[in-house]
Formats: sequence, structure tokens, C-alpha cells
Amino acid sequence: MSAQVKGPASYFPSIEKKYGRPVAEWKDLIRASPLTRHMELVAWLKTEHGLGHGHANALVAHTLAEDSAPKA
Repeated sequence: MSAQVKGPASYFPSIEKKYGRPVAEWKDLIRASPLTRHMELVAWLKTEHGLGHGHANALVAHTLAEDSAPKA
């Protein structure tokens, strides 16, 4: 039995299905953007790539959290 995914990652299957790109590709786009603030990135994904607010927010939150996590 697998644990249920929670938080921003719970949106990932529907993001991939709806927009036709793997989550890794969205994360690469976010990291390549000159923008750094959460809501700036969310707005950019919405206007430039047509994502809905919840999907854009989930991708940005997860990506920024990964990037700020302490490296092992």
C-alpha cells in the first residue's frame, strides 16, 4: 500500500495530464526564470504558460521549497 501524496505534489499528476509536460520540465522553467519571488513566478506561469492559479502555485511552492532545503 502506498502513502497518499499530500501538499503541492498532490497536484502533479493533474498538471502533467492537463498541460502535457512533465513536472520536471515545469521546475526547470521556474528555475531558469529571472524571477525569484513566489507570486511573481505564479503570475508568470499563469500569463505566459496558461496554468491555473492552483497548479502554478503548487509548482512554485514545491520548486522553491526544494531549492531552499538544506543539502545533504
